[in-house]
Amino acid sequence: MIKIDSWKGRLVLMTAHCAGMLDLVALPVWVGALISYYGLDPQQAGGLATTFLLGTVVSSAIFAPLVLRFQARRMVTIGFALATVWFLVVTQVSSFGAMLLLHALAGMCSGCGLTFTHGMIGRSKNPHRLFATVGIAIGFFGVLFYALAPQLLKHLGGSAMFYLFAFVMAVATLMSALGFPSDAQTEQVSTIPTATHARLDPAVWYVVLGVVCICVVQSMTFSFVERIGIDRGFGFDAVAAVLIALGLVNLIPAPLAALLQRRLSPHTVLLAGPLLQAMLVLVISQSSTFIPYALAASVLVSIQIFTHTFAFGVLAQLDATGRAAASTPATLMIGAAIGPVLGGTLVKSAGYGSLGFAAMLLALMAITCFRQVRQHPDLVPSV
Repeated sequence: MIKIDSWKGRLVLMTAHCAGMLDLVALPVWVGALISYYGLDPQQAGGLATTFLLGTVVSSAIFAPLVLRFQARRMVTIGFALATVWFLVVTQVSSFGAMLLLHALAGMCSGCGLTFTHGMIGRSKNPHRLFATVGIAIGFFGVLFYALAPQLLKHLGGSAMFYLFAFVMAVATLMSALGFPSDAQTEQVSTIPTATHARLDPAVWYVVLGVVCICVVQSMTFSFVERIGIDRGFGFDAVAAVLIALGLVNLIPAPLAALLQRRLSPHTVLLAGPLLQAMLVLVISQSSTFIPYALAASVLVSIQIFTHTFAFGVLAQLDATGRAAASTPATLMIGAAIGPVLGGTLVKSAGYGSLGFAAMLLALMAITCFRQVRQHPDLVPSV
């Protein structure tokens, strides 16, 4: 039996996390390719990404309460295998309706794999640190993706993106089938009738709502980072360099969050994160010169990674069964699903500048939610 906290177990969890969180890395290239190569308008392109993410939300909402009742290895393997199939089929269609359906199916299957992955992480000895570890993997994955994807699209066309997505899902399928970790605690918890039915701490829901808000800001902005740079005349090569820099910067927040686990109050991080994120969106959406745009865009994702690592640790503390942690895909993807279509609608109707003002409103909502859990006894640095 491969254990959660072994290096083999961590490697598989890293791979599954990268596949399931593909949108965190791919959104700007994804939406940009749908506009550039498939001729969709911003609202339609954002709508397809939103459909994928809504599929993930539905899947996670169904499976998160049931993570103790199914064998995680089987569910993760099946989920990513089917997502591989649907992305391959997307390469063979061109109608918007067919792409919409396939995006929904791929999102549901990927969401299943990610839900059981996060449920397993939430039952590890130190969920905060392990979530930071899989976050480091996302950083390396981002560097490779941004170096490879734009060049593939440039030379092979829009279908190359979906072949790349299918390859990522296939790797996660193989790794999960061969070595997804097991957890003895799962069987012990599942034998307790109340374990899967006990009510969650009310503080969980405030954390969830706050994370949803920061994910809306992240996805509605990140979806159009590439298009903002191109449309403002910064050039393809310069924007591609920004995306590569973004991937490199993303290597920093996860290990930093692990290092500061015992030094920062989770509450402080949860209040500061949304505000800083909104300020970066203002710069990205308003800047007419390259340097401010590039600097803000290159650190945008890292703010969410750092903040959400602390939020994940809080959720794991508030619910030892792993159900709250397993709901992370739904939490993230509700926000991420709203973001692309909301961003596309705002851009279409009011221009890129409207993204910054929407981000400030959502930041205020997130801060309000996180303030509600300020006095909870579990919100202290781990020891």
